[in-house]
Amino acid sequence: MVLPRLLAVLQHRPQLVERLSESKRLAGSALMQAQLCRQDAARRLRALVAGPACSLGRHAAHFRDTFTEELRCGLWECPGSLPGNQRGPRANP
Repeated sequence: MVLPRLLAVLQHRPQLVERLSESKRLAGSALMQAQLCRQDAARRLRALVAGPACSLGRHAAHFRDTFTEELRCGLWECPGSLPGNQRGPRANP
């Protein structure tokens, strides 16, 4: 019931058909652009992984060292966060 009515509207309104075809073209263009971006990102990731292993290891070591240092600093800055420190909710006054 809805389909015949829709076809009748499309037959009598060529501007609507043109708009629909334009939106289809725009959607196709956006999809193609997204696929190209995805392929480019995958290519760059493969190049990064295929690069020298020492570079990747150096980045991992730097991340580990930075993370460990920030964790240590954070523990010392927060009172009551270290084991044995009695400044928590269960502290004796």
